Amino acid sequence: MIDILRAENAQLRAETAAQKSAILELTNKINWLTEVLTGNKQKMFGASSEKTAYVDGSLQLELFKDGATEITVFDSTQESSSGKTKKRPIKKSETLAKLPKDFPVETIKCELSEDECICPKCTEKMRAIGKEIVRRSLKIYPARAVVEELEQYSYSCTNGCEKDSGVTGDPVPIIVKAQLPPQIIKGSICTPETLAHIVVEKCIMGSPLYRQEAQWNRLGVPIPRQTMADWVIRCSEHYFEPLYDELHRRLLQHMFLHSDATTFQVLREPGKTPQSESCMWVHRTSGDAKHPIVVYEYQPDKKQERVNTFFRGYSGYLMTDGAVSYRRLPDEVIIVGCFSHCRRYFHDALKTIKSTQEQKGSLALIGKEYCDKLFDIERDIKDMSFEQRYAARTTQAAPILSELYAWLLSVQPYVAPKSKIGKAVDYALRQWKYLERYLLDGRIEISNNRCERSVKPFVINRKNFLFAVSTAGAKATAVFHTITETAKESGLNPFEYISHVLHTAAGIDLKENPALVNMLLPENAPESCKVATL
Repeated sequence: MIDILRAENAQLRAETAAQKSAILELTNKINWLTEVLTGNKQKMFGASSEKTAYVDGSLQLELFKDGATEITVFDSTQESSSGKTKKRPIKKSETLAKLPKDFPVETIKCELSEDECICPKCTEKMRAIGKEIVRRSLKIYPARAVVEELEQYSYSCTNGCEKDSGVTGDPVPIIVKAQLPPQIIKGSICTPETLAHIVVEKCIMGSPLYRQEAQWNRLGVPIPRQTMADWVIRCSEHYFEPLYDELHRRLLQHMFLHSDATTFQVLREPGKTPQSESCMWVHRTSGDAKHPIVVYEYQPDKKQERVNTFFRGYSGYLMTDGAVSYRRLPDEVIIVGCFSHCRRYFHDALKTIKSTQEQKGSLALIGKEYCDKLFDIERDIKDMSFEQRYAARTTQAAPILSELYAWLLSVQPYVAPKSKIGKAVDYALRQWKYLERYLLDGRIEISNNRCERSVKPFVINRKNFLFAVSTAGAKATAVFHTITETAKESGLNPFEYISHVLHTAAGIDLKENPALVNMLLPENAPESCKVATL
């Protein structure tokens, strides 16, 4: 009987242990699902900003400061002590004040008519005695198109000189015709300004070709989108790919670079379905570059050989996220991790905690605060020289990094691997040897935000044009985003710069003329291409 009771007791203990294990597993699963649901709700409906919210009163007041001050002539709600309304001083518009000095001005004269210009007393004609500018406004015209006609003049000698025809032997008059400027596309109506407008609208303003087609149709100019696409691809291949290749070559000469990638869809890609995803890589210079360069590269996938091919022969520091695509680069390429990505994991984990009270003292908040301390140091030393920045990081940031690493090791055994905080701790530890490398040189930045800011224009544009139809269109998209973003980084007006390149290189094979390619780089653009400043 005792043996039977012992057996039953052992069986009950085993069942209890199994039930406790099942309950614990279900509890962890519920917590994980709740975390995922909260995270998805936050991603869909919450703010996307990752800034730390301060409740400092002075910062709160900044939220209510107005932007530009427009002209206010009279305020009827403001009364003086005598009960009469008081006139406020006229303030100049900040918008007009920021316009360049040589901005075109249209003057509208407010004059009396002949009948009104009669003296009401003696009926004699009155004369103008003065004028003053009483109001300045901003007038904006919509895009317009004109037909450009080329008249070719012919010239002959006034003395009637003749020359041998070379065919019949009979003398013929000497006639010389003026040289015509070459076309950027032979037999086409496309001009440099037309192509520049199409590219700027698509790559900067995010207006797809079908919207541009509709806009021009409303203005009475029928330009099919297929025609515009053909112009863009042909000009990309003939004029801008040599510039693109030279920018790529010069990019790899810099010691400090950033890299990132985003998805891109190409409908007619060999060996792939239209629904499959391709990749748009973005590689750029860091803050130490005198002439910034941003290179977009279209590739059908994110395989490691794509990165190896692009960075072949490169030696220096490369700031990236935690993607495995960068892990097989040669030893000459020193990978540096991004602390913004590390902080984002803790930030996302913190968002899943609904209660403010529960957030206090949580692991997610502690990890985020460690990262915030490092970014606070960077904010304080951003205006220092590279040598001073290196010294400040060694004395201020290095101890915080050591403390953070010890904390990560201590909490790792106690967090669920699939939870948000578990993923944050795991990411930080896996990337640690890359994350701490920003201490090696004062020119290395703490995060990859500079590259992410260059990815953003393409992502915004992609939401509008959605996809590329062909690989040729995808390559042209990468080339022109490279040209426009590099032009913007160099302080150039992309429209003026693209027009300048096409006017200068029209009819010339740039692949056979490297000297002209160097002359056409953004860093060598003329003053007329630069953005007007005060």
